[in-house]
Amino acid sequence: MSRQLAKRWFTVGEYNRMAETGILTENDRVELIEGEIVEMCPIGSRHAACVNRLTTVLGRQVGADAIVSVQNPIIVDDYSEPEPDVAVLRARADFYETKHPEPADVLLVIEVADTSVETDRGVKVPLYARAGVPETMLVNIPGEAVEVYASPLNGQYQSVKTLRRGDVVGSQAIPHLKISVDAILG
Repeated sequence: MSRQLAKRWFTVGEYNRMAETGILTENDRVELIEGEIVEMCPIGSRHAACVNRLTTVLGRQVGADAIVSVQNPIIVDDYSEPEPDVAVLRARADFYETKHPEPADVLLVIEVADTSVETDRGVKVPLYARAGVPETMLVNIPGEAVEVYASPLNGQYQSVKTLRRGDVVGSQAIPHLKISVDAILG
């Protein structure tokens, strides 16, 4: 008979104290997901280029109306502080200097996935839905598609669309936002 080992989950506060005391460093590519410290996938050139394209296009389209945050933490609950590839945040004069953004501050989260499609779809998208993030996009690089998740209700996104080359991605959370899938995928 095998025995299940008890796990020790970390809170966001404990996780941040690990960084403050040097247990975790800038060089550690980790994030806190549901109480566990998990390694992030390495960023390949296709992934990086996609994030750069998104950053450029989003910056132009939202201007000073919002903040485009790239690979920075969001506190989604007491046990999760993911670092999405791109987040569009409500504009704030201090640019979130005093505290990382929380779900009420987030208009849109975008995860870019080259090797982590299943993990992002199965773990991160539901995490954002449970937190009430109004809209999440998953850029599926190998599948050449953009999955758009919107309208969270009872911890699940009610609207799910898959867009492909030739399509244009709109946003319920940012109505004037329009980006072609081709511009995202390159």
